[in-house]
Amino acid sequence: MVRASAMAEKGGVRSVSIAATAFLRQAQAIAKSLGAQNLAIAEYPGVIMTDNEEQLRRKVEGVLIDSIIEGLTKPVEDAVKPVEPRPRDIVFRGTLQEVQEYFYENLWTDGLPIIPPTVDMVEKFLSFTDRSPDEVLGVLLPENREATILNVAVNGVLAGCRPEYMPLLVAAVESIADPEFGIEHAGSTPGWEPLIILNGPVIKQLDFNCAAGVTRVGRQANTSVGRFLRLYMRNVAGLRIPPGATDKATYGYTFNVVLAENEDAVTEMGWQPFSVDRGFKAGENVITVQSVISMSPPINSGGDTPLDHLETIAEFIGRRSMAYKTAPAAHYGRFHPLFVFSPNVASVIANGGWTKDNVRQYLYDNAQESAGVLEKLAWGGGPTVFNFCKCVEEGRLSRDFCQSTDPNRMVPVFLRPEWINIVVSGDPGRNQSKGFVQNHQQGPPVSRRIVLPDRWEELLRSGGK
Repeated sequence: MVRASAMAEKGGVRSVSIAATAFLRQAQAIAKSLGAQNLAIAEYPGVIMTDNEEQLRRKVEGVLIDSIIEGLTKPVEDAVKPVEPRPRDIVFRGTLQEVQEYFYENLWTDGLPIIPPTVDMVEKFLSFTDRSPDEVLGVLLPENREATILNVAVNGVLAGCRPEYMPLLVAAVESIADPEFGIEHAGSTPGWEPLIILNGPVIKQLDFNCAAGVTRVGRQANTSVGRFLRLYMRNVAGLRIPPGATDKATYGYTFNVVLAENEDAVTEMGWQPFSVDRGFKAGENVITVQSVISMSPPINSGGDTPLDHLETIAEFIGRRSMAYKTAPAAHYGRFHPLFVFSPNVASVIANGGWTKDNVRQYLYDNAQESAGVLEKLAWGGGPTVFNFCKCVEEGRLSRDFCQSTDPNRMVPVFLRPEWINIVVSGDPGRNQSKGFVQNHQQGPPVSRRIVLPDRWEELLRSGGK
């Protein structure tokens, strides 16, 4: 709403944004980042979704209307956007501990120690790309800053990455800078985190883990690249929890490490890598970034046929761990759940003659929940008027969601089978799978090919010299 109001004001149309109390500071921070810190914002006192009708009416009539009138009639003062350091300015000199404190006080860290981004360190990162340091990759909201090759390198140093990870960092930023990703939603209350999925020869070249403990911190490549993306979203996009004001995660969780696919296992079982599903050629280095709002428990399954495993996966990952997001996803028209199979589980499925498309269709057909339960869940998430049959009438869902109007009828948990993503990774010696719930139109999967410098092999051997 604030962004729309700022555009209206620039067009000469007076406007007032409405924000509940908990969102007031966020609205003010976004307005400030847009150079409109004097934008009129009317406060709704309290939490709208938990107020009854009488409370809602009393607050609108007793507080909100007066604030809206004042906002529309009060003279607007010119706003001045704060001046920030230039891209190559040295902002601080001091001891290692002093640097840590300075960066923390300025909200430039995630609370963990950082590597100081000295000129020499940044130059080492820049040596691993043929692109100009000043190249702009996009403009990131909410703070409306340019993403550049230079500030990718700076944040790569901060996160503890190695210089040779630079091409991956650039591809990750290109992914979140794509308007399709919707970086402006990354401070929303569900508190989702981006997840990087990695394919290609760089997995082995740069020592990424794709086996036991694949999503646990501990391997430098997986961990530091995952940390980089969260730091970049904090420092360039400007998404900060208190004392910042632009990240409104109700709970949130820590950054995801990189999920690298076990391409040897995929090839051995006769499937194609996840990157091929995303439209790339096998053997290309590809990064995919998507939002993750929650994860299922690791689910064990046993047996020597595909159904032995998929019946369990559909029930305990599909229905029980992902169905709560079906109605909001249907309301917004997007849903891209991710299933990660350990190589052991995936090989049983593949050896049984099942393709990934067979798996997707099975999960769509068999992970189901009652329409009434899902429609009730929608209300608490914001879509206060939601009905599956109405979505079908409008052409937004298939007839599978409205075979009748019985609230007890079962409907699919997933919107479309082709939107279900499958990656093979994790301990090859265990029979486990895991699900990652994607947050509808916020952070849908976006993929980019990793562009390596012309002297890639030579740079790896020489350490960037």
